[in-house]
Amino acid sequence: MAVTIRDVARASGVHISTVSRTFSAPHLVNPETRARVLATAEQLGYRPNRAARALITGRTHNIGLIVADIANPFFPPLIKAAETHARRRDYHVFVADTDEDPIVELDLVQALAKQVDGILLCSPRMSDDQIEQVRREVPLVVINRMITGLPAVVMDVGHGAREAVRHLLDLGHRHLVYLAGPRGSWTNREIRRAAGTTTRAAGAELTVLGPNQPVEETGAAAAEAVLRTGATAVLAYNDLMAIGLLQALQDRGVDVPGQVSVVGIDDIAYSGLVRPRLTTVANPTAAAGRTAVDMLLQQGDDGATGQVTLRTDLIIRNSTGPGPYAPAVALNAEVAATVKE
Repeated sequence: MAVTIRDVARASGVHISTVSRTFSAPHLVNPETRARVLATAEQLGYRPNRAARALITGRTHNIGLIVADIANPFFPPLIKAAETHARRRDYHVFVADTDEDPIVELDLVQALAKQVDGILLCSPRMSDDQIEQVRREVPLVVINRMITGLPAVVMDVGHGAREAVRHLLDLGHRHLVYLAGPRGSWTNREIRRAAGTTTRAAGAELTVLGPNQPVEETGAAAAEAVLRTGATAVLAYNDLMAIGLLQALQDRGVDVPGQVSVVGIDDIAYSGLVRPRLTTVANPTAAAGRTAVDMLLQQGDDGATGQVTLRTDLIIRNSTGPGPYAPAVALNAEVAATVKE
């Protein structure tokens, strides 16, 4: 027979309402009493009924996490970190995938709003106005999108893009391509702005190709367009596109990085497995998932909002090398490496 709340109350020597408060509003229960009730519940194997608790507290202890494309390796570390962190706070996470479609995204938010205490909206494709509208229906935290007045966790892709472009400029590249991401992406706008500002400041040229879907196939399909520009270095919106491009260039007999250098963004697991290993900007995806959960739950407790920016870092590997205007030091290093091989 299942252990009931009455069994816990009787064994703990407290009223049923005290046991209920211990699980629904523990801050209202004397610490000694709370500890005794929890120990008794654990000993008896009692598990509170979530549906009943929701009726009492008005909270489901569920969180919705909506991502743009669950097949993209960028998202699983974020999802896993958010789920683990939420579980420690006695919350469950429901994950939904929009397939990069803003209409599907809006439908999912409106459907989940009735079943969860709040939503984490990751890399949304909806307009700012739509996001502000759904914010009035359900508490939410936006990940990878900055909207004035809304709580958000963003990864500083602008900083990462500037570091990536400076790296390519230092190697002697003077004509770069930015292989752009999807239309409506805040991240895409930030990368494009940072790359453009940095190349202009150096007197270099930046050609933008896109918008594109952020998948490996579009990176591969862009290879011919990249070669037609005459550029010697490419910054891609994400690692998937960079890997697709890298492989397509090699299939065409183009040496990477001897003829064209390639940089991605995200530092997904595959970026260190391809050959040459991909130079990329590492995004703190797991930290973003944990931070977003904390922000959402704090928002529910005290109405707190805010915006947090997490640092990104350039990871230099083997897909970038000296360009046509490389300093003598870089050229000598390349010659030495060739002789050594």
